[in-house]
Amino acid sequence: MNMKFFKRALLLIILFLCYTFICAFSYASTVASDISNSVFRLHIIANSDSEEDQNLKLIVRDNVLSYMKKIAPNVSSKDEAISILSAHLDDFKNIAIKTINDAGYDYNVNLYIGKFDFPTKEYGDISLPSGIYDALRIEIGEAKGHNWWCVMFPTLCFVDVSSGSLDEDSKGVLESSLTDEEFSLVSEDNFGVNLKFGIVEFFENIKVSLANM
Repeated sequence: MNMKFFKRALLLIILFLCYTFICAFSYASTVASDISNSVFRLHIIANSDSEEDQNLKLIVRDNVLSYMKKIAPNVSSKDEAISILSAHLDDFKNIAIKTINDAGYDYNVNLYIGKFDFPTKEYGDISLPSGIYDALRIEIGEAKGHNWWCVMFPTLCFVDVSSGSLDEDSKGVLESSLTDEEFSLVSEDNFGVNLKFGIVEFFENIKVSLANM
C-alpha cells in the first residue's frame, strides 16, 4: 500500500513539474518574442580593444545614430525603422567609412541587417533580456574588439547620465508595443518581476545555446 502511494505521489510530482516546465517555457517564449518583435538593435564591433579603436567605435556610433535620427525623426514602428535603414544601408556604410578615414584610419567596414544574439543589457531604467534580436551589425576592420550594443528603435541608445533614466518619449514607444506585464518586466525592479525576468532569460539562453550547436 505504501509503495503504491509512493509511486502515485511520484507520478503526480513528475506530471506537475512537466506541466510547470511547459507553462514556464510557453510564457518565456511569448514574452521574449513580443519584446524581440518590438525593438531593433544596433551592434558595433571595434577593430580591437586598443583605446584608439574603442574611441573610434563610439564616434562611428554617434554619427550613425545622428544620421538615423535625421532620416527617421518620427519613425513609429520597428518595421518602418528597418525599411528606412535598409533603403539607406549604403549611406550608413559610407558614413562609417568617412568617420574612420577622418580619424586617420583605413579600416574596412561591413554592415549587416539580420538576427543576432544579444546578452542582457540595461539602458538606464530599462533592461532587455538576452536573446535573438533583429539588428544592424557594424563590423570595423578585423572586428576583434569589444562590442557596443544599443536599441535604435525605440531610441534607447542615450541615457540621461544625471538621472540614469531614458527620455519618456522613447519609453512610451516601447510601452505601447508591449503588454502591461511585459513592460513591467523590462522596466520595474521588484522580486516578482525579477523572477519572471529570470525565467525569460533562462529559456532564452537555452534557445540561443541550442541554436549555436
